[in-house]
Amino acid sequence: MKRFCANREQMDSQWRGLSKQSVKVLFILVLVGISFHFFTGIVQAESKKKPNVVFIMSDDHRWNHMGFMGHPWIQTPNMDRMAKEGLVFNNAFCTTSLCSPSRASFVTGQYAHKHGVTNNITPWDNKNVTVLELMKKGGYKTAFIGKWHMPGHLPKLRGVDRFITFTAKTGQGQHFDCPLIIDGVETQRKGKYLGEDLTDFAIEFINKEKDNPFCLYLSHKAPHGPFKPPPELKELYKDKNIDHLPKWAHRYAGMCDGEIYGGVLWNAEAQYKKYCSLITSLDQQVGRVVDELERLGIADNTIVIYSTDNGYFFGDKGHFDKRWAYEPSLRIPFIVKYPAGIKKSGIRSDEMILNVDLAPTLLDLAGLPVPDNMDGKSILPIIEGKEITLRDAFHYEFFKDFPPYTVPGIDAVRTNEFLYIEYNESRMKPELYNIIKDPENIHNLMETPEGAKVLPGLKIQLEEYKRRKHHG
Repeated sequence: MKRFCANREQMDSQWRGLSKQSVKVLFILVLVGISFHFFTGIVQAESKKKPNVVFIMSDDHRWNHMGFMGHPWIQTPNMDRMAKEGLVFNNAFCTTSLCSPSRASFVTGQYAHKHGVTNNITPWDNKNVTVLELMKKGGYKTAFIGKWHMPGHLPKLRGVDRFITFTAKTGQGQHFDCPLIIDGVETQRKGKYLGEDLTDFAIEFINKEKDNPFCLYLSHKAPHGPFKPPPELKELYKDKNIDHLPKWAHRYAGMCDGEIYGGVLWNAEAQYKKYCSLITSLDQQVGRVVDELERLGIADNTIVIYSTDNGYFFGDKGHFDKRWAYEPSLRIPFIVKYPAGIKKSGIRSDEMILNVDLAPTLLDLAGLPVPDNMDGKSILPIIEGKEITLRDAFHYEFFKDFPPYTVPGIDAVRTNEFLYIEYNESRMKPELYNIIKDPENIHNLMETPEGAKVLPGLKIQLEEYKRRKHHG
């Protein structure tokens, strides 16, 4: 009996020791399990976090004036890097090649005839709904920083947490010492270079909102004229050869055939080199933004899109500036960098996309509904690598601008193969070009056998576009 009791006590003692050890092990396992689920939850939450958005817009950036596009000497290392690490759209176009109408199309997703900013003097209607307003409702911190340039008084933009812009030079701004209106307060910026100043504010906003989903619309003046690059870049290209320019781009072309108001006065060669220096300056600002996103560790979950408001002529067909419905005026650069969304980097898409596609794309990216009154389409499926055909043609519209510009009203249809142009209230006759065989739009196919084959279908298509334009 004593032996039994002794054994019992010994067993109880061992059991109690074992129980304490088991409890410790169990406790540790529970902690590990909790920690695993906790950190897994964080990872899952991070993976489901809405992507940040940075849209960088420039002004008058000719579509092929970047290093990766084959320009012989222009330096754009940051845009080149975006192209290498992201996606380039080879066929991106504006629906109206003029500052104010195109800018309104970017922020509303609508054609000019719908949002109402038809030229550089028709005022912005504050009833228009911007993509920033919709992104704000979807939980984003939002900022518009830079060139607004819509006619009329500056709007009180709904759904914008930060609104920094300028009204100097009728909204065009100036490259040096440009006063800024910072959240409604005009502030002098003596000694500041505009592109750098705007980027400083953009980086400040990114740092402030880095832990929230944010949507930043950064709108630069460069490379719009007058062509005044920062001092350190002013002579960057002074010794470069410009034989790659169209044959019409002779020294005094900017003062011929009604082009004197096109922004390129006197020595067109020197002006062109300064224009290219401005593009390099702009590229530096793009690089600052991308570098800051990477420094903060948020680049993977941030989509960065670079584009411009319209194309630009530099002697093509004897033209300078934009407005006309020819390829250099219609085409715009469009680069997307989005590590979390682009499965294969360094690729190019030949899909036809438009400026009105930006707004629906950003809403789609954020998981927000796209309003029915937007004319654009989301390009997110293309960004994600899906093979879809977005469109095979689009309508170009241009409303007569104010004097001294001499460009008439224009309606045109641009397909993957042809460009058909009609002029409104003008004695100018229609034009038709095969843009594959004739990318410079030199050989008018009207009254030719080739033109006769395709003209009826193009006319029908354009008439349908004009019907929608006038009757909705």
